[in-house]
Amino acid sequence: MANPLRDFFFGTLTGQSAPKKELTDALTPRRSFADVILPASTRQQLEYALVQIKKSDLIFGTWGLGERHASGLGLAFNFAGPPGTGKTICAEAVAFEIGKRLLIVRYAEMESLWAGETSKNVAAVFRLASETDAVLFFDEADAIATRRFGSVTQGYQREANAVVNVLLKELEDFDGVVIFATNLASNFDPAFERRIRTHILFEMPDAPAREQIWKVQLHARKTPLADDVDFAELGERYAVAGGDIKNAVLKAAQIASAEPMPDSQKQIHQRHFIAGIEEVLKSKSVMEQSIMDGDGSHKAAIDAGTMGQISAAFSQLAQNQNAMGDDLRSVTERSEAIEMQLVALPELFQNWEVANTAARTQMRDELVGQIEKSANHTMELRTDFARADERINNALTQTKLALIIAVVGILVGIGGIVTAFLH
Repeated sequence: MANPLRDFFFGTLTGQSAPKKELTDALTPRRSFADVILPASTRQQLEYALVQIKKSDLIFGTWGLGERHASGLGLAFNFAGPPGTGKTICAEAVAFEIGKRLLIVRYAEMESLWAGETSKNVAAVFRLASETDAVLFFDEADAIATRRFGSVTQGYQREANAVVNVLLKELEDFDGVVIFATNLASNFDPAFERRIRTHILFEMPDAPAREQIWKVQLHARKTPLADDVDFAELGERYAVAGGDIKNAVLKAAQIASAEPMPDSQKQIHQRHFIAGIEEVLKSKSVMEQSIMDGDGSHKAAIDAGTMGQISAAFSQLAQNQNAMGDDLRSVTERSEAIEMQLVALPELFQNWEVANTAARTQMRDELVGQIEKSANHTMELRTDFARADERINNALTQTKLALIIAVVGILVGIGGIVTAFLH
């Protein structure tokens, strides 16, 4: 199981790559359009979609439209409708008809704790579909193609918008077949309306279609049906989707198999099918039931004590949800702080390197300046010494001359004294 914290601290930081995640489930299609019963309008739209796929080379290649349109050459389809109307089966049938594998996106592996990773995963599944020449299928697509936030105040809002932006860009560049299926098409971002080539509405089947759906759920030779089975009556009586009919058939088979008789004598009767579909409808009513509103039908009587306990439980649940929300906000803020610090690290290293280079340059310049000053002082000392030598030499010369003059004067004086004495 993927662990983002472990992968980050012990994988990314140590230079090891995290284990590769399987972002898609690859399926070799086995069900064709013969295995699904659809309303005439829906089947007609699907046939038109197949024509677009099969004639793509003719339109964009032979007819030259690919040279006029550099992007948007892929074929994106949106299968929208209530649950159980055959959207997933039809996606498999489309891949079966064109002879390609079906890549089903796994949202649990797509979403990541780290900013930007989910967007990279979106790009990766499109790249995988292109490399393997497969049909890419986003089931419950409103989970990833949701409307973008107009006002971004939280990190998760920015991340969700980035994922939608990448998804739109990949759709624009993808030249293969991609199918979106959703029960909540209104939650799609409006930008998908232009990028999805064909929108197909999967409506609830009518009575004749429901009759056929009841029939195709059973094995033509092996399933033991009683003579009282009336699929037309079942189709007319119960306005349900194909998925509900499938569950009802399986429940009917289970009920019939529990009959107290030898297995070789057991058959599925009309009462078993009725019991099966009634159980399915009852299960749906349980899922839709609310103790807060409605007309009160199908509700158990709740006394004041029980209601007080339920209210206390809801209060505690609300407090826990608030606490979880605070914790999640705290985690988000810390994650954003860590992300900002990690983003700032290269700039800090760069600034440190620039400051270090500037300091080294300044020290070098100061050292060179001191050396130059020392050299100048040395030259000045030499000049001063030369001047001192010159002055000393001049003083010695003058002293010698004065001594000579003094000696000469003394000698002249002595000569005068001697001459006077002789006279």
